[in-house]
Amino acid sequence: MLSTLWPVTRPLLFQLDAEKAHELTMSMLEYAPGLLASTARLGRGHPHPKLATTVAGLQLRSPVGLAAGLDKDGRAIRFWPSLGFGFVEIGTVTAHPQPGNPRPRLFRLVNEHALINRMGFNNGGSEALAQRLRALRERDLWPDVPVGVNIGKSKVTPLDEAPADYALSARRLQGVADYFTVNVSSPNTPGLRDLQDRAALASLLPAVMAEVRDTPVFLKLAPDLSEDAIHTAVELARMEGLHGIIASNTTIRRDVLRTDPNEAGGLSGRPIKDVAAQCIDHTLRAAAGRIPVIGVGGVEDADDVQRLLDAGCAAVQLYTALIYQGPGLIQRINHDLAGRQ
Repeated sequence: MLSTLWPVTRPLLFQLDAEKAHELTMSMLEYAPGLLASTARLGRGHPHPKLATTVAGLQLRSPVGLAAGLDKDGRAIRFWPSLGFGFVEIGTVTAHPQPGNPRPRLFRLVNEHALINRMGFNNGGSEALAQRLRALRERDLWPDVPVGVNIGKSKVTPLDEAPADYALSARRLQGVADYFTVNVSSPNTPGLRDLQDRAALASLLPAVMAEVRDTPVFLKLAPDLSEDAIHTAVELARMEGLHGIIASNTTIRRDVLRTDPNEAGGLSGRPIKDVAAQCIDHTLRAAAGRIPVIGVGGVEDADDVQRLLDAGCAAVQLYTALIYQGPGLIQRINHDLAGRQ
């Protein structure tokens, strides 16, 4: 039902500023998640059972998940599984609530099927998110797919205090999140990517792991890292007992675009497909089957998903393609994937 309305809805949303359209959509999903989820599922049902897989002990109904960034505060957790996602990642959330960077900070590159964002981890803070997730569990409204929380560094926190900042968010969300992702790869918080260095990771990762008990933890890397840096980060993650790697995040590169939008921030969507593929390839080589890898970046259809799965990824995530192709995308991908089994 929702997918049939998309040809009418998209032009209306795309007439709005990108962030205003996003906020309008999120408000609707938060206001009536049950009704909209039921509408989205009409005539579709769950992904075919043959798509079910397990990653780091997490039971996924489909290998296709929602990437972090779309639902920073977990406002639409009840809705996302109805689109066919096998798992959902919310955030990025920080220990301190923060407004993010000045607007405008989200831009569509329609002809490129891409987005540029410099949001800056705008969110209500990990304590507020923990309360929201706990309420869903207590009311028996938790989704039937894993829901992970992507955690990042608060802007006000100095880099040398980052381990305690991340650890505080993990402590607050322990027991309510199904998994954690440690985000050290966004280009929109000053200095954050410095946390991908060996010394910083060697301090940060143990601090998080000390708080999470048996909850799986993933490390999210930037596509702009060198091959050596990727190998170092993967090896540290494995040694510290993390359960997987997510490769990759948005890129600061602009040479992959046909035009120069002259906007700072992280680029996502179709143009970064090859950039992400190279990062994923380096990550898979470094992992060497010892730790699962989730592939992200430029995923638009079942061919992209199958390519990453065939390369060795345990699962994939997407976000930007959903903005351009609408709510029917994940069901189409799942249907095409099932037909290939």
